[in-house]
Amino acid sequence: MDVKMAFLNGFVEEEIYLDQLEGFTVVGEEQKNNFDPCVYKKVSESSIVFLVLYVDDLLLIGNYIRMLGDTKAWLSTQFSMKDLGEASYILGIKIFKDRSKRILGMTQNSYVEKVLKRFKMEHSKRGFLPMRHGGKLSKKQSPKTDEELKRMLDIPYASAACAGEAQWTAVKIILKYLRRTKDVFLVYGGGELILEGFSDASFQSDDHDAKSQSGFVIKPNGGVVARKSSK
Repeated sequence: MDVKMAFLNGFVEEEIYLDQLEGFTVVGEEQKNNFDPCVYKKVSESSIVFLVLYVDDLLLIGNYIRMLGDTKAWLSTQFSMKDLGEASYILGIKIFKDRSKRILGMTQNSYVEKVLKRFKMEHSKRGFLPMRHGGKLSKKQSPKTDEELKRMLDIPYASAACAGEAQWTAVKIILKYLRRTKDVFLVYGGGELILEGFSDASFQSDDHDAKSQSGFVIKPNGGVVARKSSK
C-alpha cells in the first residue's frame, strides 16, 4: 500500500546539493532514532498481521486473509492510501512467490544493473568470486602522486574516499561477480523452521589500526535475515 503525500510527488531533473544546517548534523550512529519502529504487528488469537513501514510505503504480511483486509480497510479510513495489490516489487526489491512449493524469493537485479551502468561495467566479464583469495586492502594503498590522484578522479566516489588502484580493482571484481549473479534470488523456504548462525573473528588483522574484525550471519530456512561485519 502507498500513502499519498503531495510533498513526495515532486520531480526535478537537476542534481541538487544541500548543506546540513548547523546543529542538525547527525554525528555517529549513537544519535540515530531508535524510538520509531518500522515493523508493527497486530495479534488476535492465532491470527497475526505485520506492517512494515518505510516512509510512505507499507507492506502488510499475515496468515489470515480476512484480517489483512480489515487492516487495509482501517488504514484507508485514517490516511489517503492506494492499494497496490499483492506485493511484487518494493524499495528496489523484486519479490517472487511460489505458494505450491511454499517458497519466497527476493532479488535486486534492477538495482545491480543501475550500479553496473553507473560504473561502466555493464559489459564487463562475469566473475565467479566476489574477491581474490588472500587479497588485502589498506590505507597505505591510497594515491600518493598527482598522477595517481588524477587517475582516481575519473572514478565516481573513489576520489572522495581516497581510494587507490588496489581498492578500485577490488570493487571491479565485486561488480563482475554481481553481473554474473544479478538474477540470483535470496530464497526462504516455508517448511519446518531451521535456524542457522555463523560467526568468525580475527585478531588485530587491520594493519592500519591493529583492530580485530568480527562478523556473523543468521539464516532461517536458507535465507539470510541478519548479517554484520565490524571492528
